[in-house]
Amino acid sequence: MTLFLPARITSKAPPIKIQGIKTKLVPFIARSIRWSGKGRWVEPFLGSAAVALNIAPDRALLSDTNEHVIRFYQKLQSGEITAEMVKEHLVTEGSKLLSGEDHYYVVRDRFNRHKDPLDLVFLNRSCFNGVMRFNKKGGFNVPFCRKPDRFRQALVTKICNQIDWATKIMRNKDWEFKCQDWRVTLAESRSADFVYLDPPYIGRHTDYYNQWLDEDADALVRTIKQLPCGFAYSMWKENKYRENAHLIANFTNFPMVTFSHFYHIGASEGLRNHMEEALVIKLGYVEDKVLPIENLTQAVLPF
Repeated sequence: MTLFLPARITSKAPPIKIQGIKTKLVPFIARSIRWSGKGRWVEPFLGSAAVALNIAPDRALLSDTNEHVIRFYQKLQSGEITAEMVKEHLVTEGSKLLSGEDHYYVVRDRFNRHKDPLDLVFLNRSCFNGVMRFNKKGGFNVPFCRKPDRFRQALVTKICNQIDWATKIMRNKDWEFKCQDWRVTLAESRSADFVYLDPPYIGRHTDYYNQWLDEDADALVRTIKQLPCGFAYSMWKENKYRENAHLIANFTNFPMVTFSHFYHIGASEGLRNHMEEALVIKLGYVEDKVLPIENLTQAVLPF
């Protein structure tokens, strides 16, 4: 039987940046999973869409509760947003930003009123430290990065190339983007599907849109253990300070692939540390011969 995964992938960055982005880890994820590809690739926590875009399945159900990210990808998929439109917007708004940070807050207020995906791209690339965060009322509330010349030609070109790449990946594919709770998405999974889960990291204070509580994490674990299909669950395992007790307590006897990397995005220096992450994979869907990847350490172990 021909398998869709494992596969060798040279990953590319998506047009949207979100803390915890998995771009650099996609090659490891793609080599660690065994899946036929006959069903849909399902992601209930889409985030930046880095994993889905790089895995590039023919069929996918991609969801998130962040309406702004889903709206952006829906409009990119439909052609309502193009690289040319993004370039024009960033050049125009970037030139106004040269007069000072006040324009950043003008755009931020405008986005919070009208939810324009083009303004989201502008804010996402000019906010402090590349962090996407919303307040309890749903308003984007990250401050300015203090770089008025942020949108130089090189950055605008880079973003537009990412837009073009994402558009080409989605073209002629059966992908559905939905703004909905993870419970609804998982209830739609079928036996031939494969579910990739990258939920908010419990105990890491990485909420960017909705609050994520211990009871949410517990409910997710119970649900994915009952899925009719294969799954892979991303979660931090340990850093130099502590282990993730929740992960250890809930996935005894599940195959686990671990990999170490460095967190480059965080609101404080204390969050920028080496981290050992885990990919918990349902028995029967883990690739036994995980191939080495440069700059990552890895191991496969029954946990």
